[in-house]
Amino acid sequence: MSTGLDALQDDLTRRMEGAIDSFRRDLSGLRSGRASPNLLEPVRVEAYGSEVPLTQVGSIAVPEARMLTVSVWDKTLVSAVERAIRDAGLGLNPASDGQTIRVPIPQLTEERRVELARAAGRYAENARISVRGVRRDGMEQIKNREKKGDISQDDMKTWSDAVQKLTDRFIKTVDETLAEKEKEIKQV
Repeated sequence: MSTGLDALQDDLTRRMEGAIDSFRRDLSGLRSGRASPNLLEPVRVEAYGSEVPLTQVGSIAVPEARMLTVSVWDKTLVSAVERAIRDAGLGLNPASDGQTIRVPIPQLTEERRVELARAAGRYAENARISVRGVRRDGMEQIKNREKKGDISQDDMKTWSDAVQKLTDRFIKTVDETLAEKEKEIKQV
């Protein structure tokens, strides 16, 4: 019977890790006071007749704590990259210097920090809901197996406890990741 539990746990772990990965991606889009290449990852540039990710037309570097630089590979795209960063709704004002675009990261206001912390909290709650949804699905699978007679009531209890421990571990990961991000946002 343990192979059935292992397969169930593997499936639930994979799905819960997906929820955590999505949560981390959401958080990476929240700007703290420090420069991070992740900040420009969602930016799309009009190049070669289509919209492409910024990372396909240049490389992003962090030369100092409050500055990003984008080294554009094709100098004909410098103004398009600059415009894309400005229009991305990130509150950034890039300035070109040849084929390098400097993107200073402005200081966050206290009000903006509170907004970002709230947004991070919403992302965390969505991640918790996703993890709990996976748990609910796992519990239903266990109950159905018990009803069919595939597993005993004792096995059902053991499996349910294992699923709950797995859920608790992932919820703790969400909480720890949120605490890290809030600390980063509130750091002046």
